[in-house]
Amino acid sequence: MPIRSARGLAAGPLLLVPALLLAQGTRSLTVDDFFALKSVGAPSISPDGKSVAYTLGAPDLKKDRSSTRIWMAPFAGGEAIPMTAAGAPGSGPRWSPDGKYLGFRAARNGGETQVWTLNRLGGEADQLTDVKQGIEDFEWSPDGTRLLLTIRDPKPERPKADSGRAESPLPVVVDRLQFKRDNEGYLDRRRRHLYVFDVATRKLRQITSGDYDDGDGAWSPDGKLVAFSSNRTEEPDNNRNSDLWIVAADNTDRGQTLRRLTTNPGSDDSPAWSPDGKSIAYVTQTDVHAMWYATRQLAVIPAAGGTPALPLKALDRNVSSPRYTPDGAGILFLLEDSGEHHLARIPSGGGAMTRVVAGPRSVTAFDVAPDGRIAVRAAEARFPGEVFAVGAGGALARVTHANDSLLAAVRLAEVEDIHFKSRDGTEVEGFLYYPVGYDKSLRYPTLLRIHGGPVAQFEAAFNFEAQLFAANGYAVVTVNPRGSSGYGQAFSEAIFADWGNRDFEDVMAGVDYAVARGIADSARLGVGGSSYGGIRTDYVITKSTRFKGAISGASEALIVANYGHDHYQEEYEAELGLPWTNRAAYEKLSSFNNVERIVTPTLWMGGSEDWNVPILNSEQMYQSMKRLGRPTELVVYPGEHHGIARPSFQKDRLERYLAWYAKYVKGAAALSP
Repeated sequence: MPIRSARGLAAGPLLLVPALLLAQGTRSLTVDDFFALKSVGAPSISPDGKSVAYTLGAPDLKKDRSSTRIWMAPFAGGEAIPMTAAGAPGSGPRWSPDGKYLGFRAARNGGETQVWTLNRLGGEADQLTDVKQGIEDFEWSPDGTRLLLTIRDPKPERPKADSGRAESPLPVVVDRLQFKRDNEGYLDRRRRHLYVFDVATRKLRQITSGDYDDGDGAWSPDGKLVAFSSNRTEEPDNNRNSDLWIVAADNTDRGQTLRRLTTNPGSDDSPAWSPDGKSIAYVTQTDVHAMWYATRQLAVIPAAGGTPALPLKALDRNVSSPRYTPDGAGILFLLEDSGEHHLARIPSGGGAMTRVVAGPRSVTAFDVAPDGRIAVRAAEARFPGEVFAVGAGGALARVTHANDSLLAAVRLAEVEDIHFKSRDGTEVEGFLYYPVGYDKSLRYPTLLRIHGGPVAQFEAAFNFEAQLFAANGYAVVTVNPRGSSGYGQAFSEAIFADWGNRDFEDVMAGVDYAVARGIADSARLGVGGSSYGGIRTDYVITKSTRFKGAISGASEALIVANYGHDHYQEEYEAELGLPWTNRAAYEKLSSFNNVERIVTPTLWMGGSEDWNVPILNSEQMYQSMKRLGRPTELVVYPGEHHGIARPSFQKDRLERYLAWYAKYVKGAAALSP
């Protein structure tokens, strides 16, 4: 698929929001605006197609936690109303098939997460389930009489302490190959299984079991069967396999009698039944060797079993969230493509793909009503995600207006979609954020910001951090180097066991592009990112002395030190081999081995409980730079995992970003976080 020509995202008309609204701002974006920005959840259309339920989330600085509230708006546009009270949490809203009730997940009154329901006509929420360990997800049955629940096994009963003796912590005992996971900690044998809950009697029945994790449960149209995804190989912790399975919804043997639908050694997940129950669409990853670099493809298989079809194999782009249209004539899905995300459709019987919602934007969720109406959540580079109704020809009509007041108050940076050549001639795409108030006669301090993943991409979507930097006088270059998704498997797989080589050249080419354009000041350059963005930052500062300031968040530097310490043992072995038999591969990729080359003042950051990319890495790099006498600082956020969740810490991190770059890139007096 050819790469599109460069275009200015903000230069042409914005289709999602009137350009007039964005032109009204009189002030620059600030750190505190992050806490005024509302996060709009995925749409859920009522069965009659007249209403859309969704969530609004926002970090609350005063309470120092994030909160989510359920709202409802008319599909045709109009005033939105809150369905849950302020301070009463709720997420994942789903309508009952008759449209009378809105089910959602919530943990209230100090309890575990349960399914709650709201009568559409009003009244208080009713707690529907009462599962001791809580539920993780739910789906209404087609007739609305039952729920399909995803529940993790309960913890073993704790022995009672002797009277008069304080209860002490129990030792952690693990016997699994995959024994740790970020946000979960040490893993035991408690697994996730599927249950059927009868709404009338409130009785619960387990329909899958075993030493496996089950998920992605989907009811058949007649409500008799459930399709789900599970890795049921002999050693699930030692491979990336998952297959589709089918179980009877009324089985009484806890799912001992199953029918395996797929046999692909890679991952098969996200099953969606056709309306007639004869076919199942799903997402498959067939290239096992390429692991996470492999393209995730759309697949269709007969529900009775057979050979799956891959109707879009030649497209070589990632798909997700497949769903049949109500008439069964087509399959809708999300399509990732070259810095964008679209809603696409393919005829269920085969044929050409069409893009239902396309253009320079990011569509990240959708829902379809029984009458075929579609709602999407979509964003653009200068417009945070909102819910839209999809009309004829892909025309979009606003449903939600969660961030209009903020957008009306601030001046946002112009954003340009840029294309340039890397050192070896490979064409690379990125997004260039111009400083607010840009004057083409001047050169500006410029930040190279790097995405994580590595299999991810910067998209034509709202990037608060980039906009914040632009509001503070920086040009910002965001690049999708090799390793990124959205450009085909070969582009992504180009860094397999070769991190920090071609992708380093690609991001540096983005900086050179901004300098050659007369926008970036080559004497005032900064770099930074988190997760693989931090890892790639480490490669940049060990290979280049061009940057005056760097921020490396949750990065990995001495690769072998992470084996058995983070949660990627299977991925390390698939990509690099065993560390005691292929140690050279680990050492080759370790930027720690070149730490003495770093002259860039570097701020190292991370969460103390991060088991994805442990703080060990940042500590080692900080300690080494400190020993070498280089300007450096380490910031550790207590109790935080890979993603920093506490609002006060989020604020602190943004302020430290600005202070570090101001001091070392701009050369300004340091700001106090």
